[in-house]
Amino acid sequence: MTGQDDATDEAEVLRLTLKVAHPDCWSLQVTDRHDGGLINHGAFPLAEGNIRGLFTAFGDTRAQVNDLVEATRASALTESVVELSSGLQTHAEGFDPGNATQDIFVEYSEEDSIEPALTSAGFIHEGPVRIYDGYEYWPVVAQCDRADLEERLATVRDRMDATIEVQHISSGRSHSGGSTQYLRLLSQRQREVFELARREGYYQWPREVSLQDLADELDISKTTFTEHLRKAEAKLLNDIR
Repeated sequence: MTGQDDATDEAEVLRLTLKVAHPDCWSLQVTDRHDGGLINHGAFPLAEGNIRGLFTAFGDTRAQVNDLVEATRASALTESVVELSSGLQTHAEGFDPGNATQDIFVEYSEEDSIEPALTSAGFIHEGPVRIYDGYEYWPVVAQCDRADLEERLATVRDRMDATIEVQHISSGRSHSGGSTQYLRLLSQRQREVFELARREGYYQWPREVSLQDLADELDISKTTFTEHLRKAEAKLLNDIR
């Protein structure tokens, strides 16, 4: 085994969630302009440099989902959109994207996808990619020193003219895989309220923020915020058990 192989074997295994934006991406454009979001389950190559990806459009209402699908179809950056019939098992057990969903195949240029750049830099895609509010949230694994992580990210940023923020990072060798594994069980709104509550100190003792303050920050009622938060907590606690 070479010295380089030895160094790779000793490098830390990192599990990350990357918040990503980059130009000329249809999914970022349509989710920035419309309510709801998309889940990218993966893609396969076609002829002439195109790829076809399987996505789930999701939203609080069927109208939001329909608007998102039509915006995807109308985008100058997509070649075709095919709606799949209901009942397809594209979601992992317990994975709750939203109240209304529609699975779609979308054909688009591989040049507009950031996945090849991430893969070339040593980031391995390990789960569905959530896309909403004009950002992609990539769950990835990388085997590298933390000191080397920023250099790898800089390579992707330069190649794709991208903005990339590390939202979560944990050791990939931990037993549970870190809290980000549990968060994937939540719907988009449940995840949003839970992360806000945790970030603002709701789970500190004494509490640093009230439910009303948190609801005001998202411009929703305290009752609605509490309902989403309690559902999120129930899912996370059931998964831990």
